[in-house]
Amino acid sequence: MSNLSQVLVGLQKERKRMQQELRRLEGAIGALKGLATGNHGSGLGRTRPRLSVAARRRIAAAQRARWAKVRQEKKAA
Repeated sequence: MSNLSQVLVGLQKERKRMQQELRRLEGAIGALKGLATGNHGSGLGRTRPRLSVAARRRIAAAQRARWAKVRQEKKAA
């Protein structure tokens, strides 16, 4: 019967260790969820700087120029 008692004590210790591990994992999951949802669900909490109107216009003009170049190359081919 002492063997059974030792097994029972061992299992109780293992259960306590597992519960502590679960609490640790739940804390890590909660921290990661906080990072992910801290910025309106956009990933890991990073924000992009806002572009000025002038910057958006420059980017749009550059993209139009790239597309114009592609169309010219298609016509030449």
